[in-house]
Amino acid sequence: MEAWRCVRRGYGRCVVGRGRYPMLPHHVKSLGRDWTTPWENLQRCCWNRHISSCMRWPGHYYRAPYPYFSSRHFSLNWRPACLFESRTQFQYLNWRPDHLSQTSLIHLSSYSMNSEGDQPSSKRRKHQGTIERHWEYVYNDNKENTKILGDKNVDPKCEDDENKFDFSVISYNILSQDLLEDNSHLYRHCRRPLLHWSFRFPNILREIKHFDADVLCLQEVQEDHYGSEIRPSLESLGYHCEYKMRTGRKPDGCAICFKHSKFSLLSVNPVEFYRPDIPLLDRDNVGLVLLLQPKIPCAASPAICIANTHLLYNPRRGDIKLTQLAMLLAEISSVAHRKDGSFCPIVMCGDFNSVPGSPLYSFIKEGKLNYEGLAIGKVSGQEQSSRGQRILSIPIWPPNLGISQNCVYEVQQVPKVEKTDENLAQTQLEKTEIIVTAEKLSSNLQHHFSLSSVYSHYFPDTGIPEVTTCHSRSAITVDYIFYSAEKEDLVGEPGAKVALVGGLKLLARLSLLTEQDLWTVNGLPNENNSSDHLPLLAKFRLEL
Repeated sequence: MEAWRCVRRGYGRCVVGRGRYPMLPHHVKSLGRDWTTPWENLQRCCWNRHISSCMRWPGHYYRAPYPYFSSRHFSLNWRPACLFESRTQFQYLNWRPDHLSQTSLIHLSSYSMNSEGDQPSSKRRKHQGTIERHWEYVYNDNKENTKILGDKNVDPKCEDDENKFDFSVISYNILSQDLLEDNSHLYRHCRRPLLHWSFRFPNILREIKHFDADVLCLQEVQEDHYGSEIRPSLESLGYHCEYKMRTGRKPDGCAICFKHSKFSLLSVNPVEFYRPDIPLLDRDNVGLVLLLQPKIPCAASPAICIANTHLLYNPRRGDIKLTQLAMLLAEISSVAHRKDGSFCPIVMCGDFNSVPGSPLYSFIKEGKLNYEGLAIGKVSGQEQSSRGQRILSIPIWPPNLGISQNCVYEVQQVPKVEKTDENLAQTQLEKTEIIVTAEKLSSNLQHHFSLSSVYSHYFPDTGIPEVTTCHSRSAITVDYIFYSAEKEDLVGEPGAKVALVGGLKLLARLSLLTEQDLWTVNGLPNENNSSDHLPLLAKFRLEL
């Protein structure tokens, strides 16, 4: 079937004729780019039969380019003869459905269709099904043939003995119900019953039970659901739960949960990115850092630092994102620091709202970033054009934040003053001011961890990007598990202080999917996956 088109003025071209015709009567109202007409005006042209709702398809073209009627109530040969005043004879249309109340409006969008079918070419609705994800074995001693996760016998179990400690970590943005409802335009491809919390939470809990990870790092955990359902359910599974709610009026936050049988809790360290005295930091995002002690039969073992965060989404505020990241890294540095100057092993999880290869991502992995001349919208890689954007200021954050360009907490050093020598005292004060001024003008950020990403972000055989989140507007990677990789030597910049980092071996990871894979099950959320993010899962080994 050839496509037909609505235009804003209410005229179009019939696929079988060449003339212009008025598509809609004068009483049909226009709202933005969508044409709408009340239900009662449609009843006359539909033989008083029930009409289902307008389906809005996912993707960049999120409005359906045609009314979406129910094939249950109309034959495939039905013609909308009375819908158009010109009564032009159309070819038979094969329109199909959902459910709509009699108070609803029908939308006729300005987007066009192609001739392959009655769905927009950007995304095509697929049958519901199960997403198959498999284990990818990374460490040589643990490699096996790739098998489907559904077979419990092939799950790479974490084994502990006197020489090693194995553990698994999940990072999962579970999609706050309030945020889902506030951003319903992102989920127009979903059937409404699938978006109810009463349907979603059992699915999420089922996934968590199935993966059986030792540590859970959860984002977008809604406070009321955490208290009434999430925490009690996880505690019944043997987890200890710690939670940090976002500041202000935001109802969700981050949670870290760990199994009593694997770890004991040494410290809990929440991080609030909102600072009332710093105009730059006016957002309510948070982080959470835990220090855990592995429970193993041998004597002393190093603690493990687990961090979880959800950075600001706004693609045009890279300055805020970098500052929030620096605050999280400073807290990690404080918590994971050992007496000998080294750091214990680190796992940093979360929704970083940045894509692979972006300056923010590169800073995490490489430990350095020169941001001179960098547009704020380019920091996270979400903005394709930097036109009209301002450049990052140097420094990005003010000195009263108390965090250095090395992403550690600054210790204010009071210059020693000899009371008997006023000239010497003045010289020492001048030297101190010069040092501070030089640091302020630096456009180089650093951190002293050796962090690697669990995932490679692209499929090696095809180069197709992996995806961690998928909804009506986009399908990209923004979720990560970073860990302090095991390395023999760390080489830093000349004169830079480099700390040795306790290393972890990555044993295995749960495979990710492509955008095409996800749309075969109608994107996210769907019948089996109840968040718009995929859970990330990795297995690590700590050598003792």
